Amino acid sequence: MTQPNVLKDFERVAPEIVKKAADFQPAILSDVNGRRGAMHGRIQPLNRRMKLAGPALTVEVRPGDNLMIHAALSLAKPGDVLVIDGKADQTCALMGAIMMNAARQRGLAGVVIDGAVRDAIELEELGFPVFSVGTNPNGPTKEVAGRIGHPVSCGGVTVHPGDFIVADADGVMCVEREKIESLLAAAAEKVVAEARRIDGIKQGDVGAPWLGQALVKAGVIKPGENL
Repeated sequence: MTQPNVLKDFERVAPEIVKKAADFQPAILSDVNGRRGAMHGRIQPLNRRMKLAGPALTVEVRPGDNLMIHAALSLAKPGDVLVIDGKADQTCALMGAIMMNAARQRGLAGVVIDGAVRDAIELEELGFPVFSVGTNPNGPTKEVAGRIGHPVSCGGVTVHPGDFIVADADGVMCVEREKIESLLAAAAEKVVAEARRIDGIKQGDVGAPWLGQALVKAGVIKPGENL
């Protein structure tokens, strides 16, 4: 049976899980997720201080057309992160100040777009989290069909509707909805371990205890040798 282009109902990461997971940097979640789920570095925040976290509302568009983004804004729920597969196109902007103000007014947590935006200064002043591949003054068309609520590819990562999205100055991370809760304990342990390691470095312990074995395994030095 063929699915409709717009899927309105899908399970999202529970709000209480979003709240807990939002405490962790994308880098921490990437490490405990087997270094998987980070989107391509081309997707960056308009302002380095921008952060977001929430369940994905996925949108697929044709390059240069934002019809389905307008449709998605009318379906979005408070706390959603709009995740848009814009095919990494930078020849025109798919969203600008008008749409971002609407997204903010609807209570969205932010926008991640594998495409360009415009009105960059206004968007920075708005303070609404926007992660994109860049900017372009050209406006889009509003004519071509796309899909909402289906899996998309954004920044080289498959994102399913309802997946957990978190982003900061390092970039954007996606964790499957069914998996994110299981990573929280390991993420908390990772934060403690890294803080302990940094404290040790500040106290003068700058060595890496694992380095010698790794160099032997890589064939850089022989067993029993030291740097």
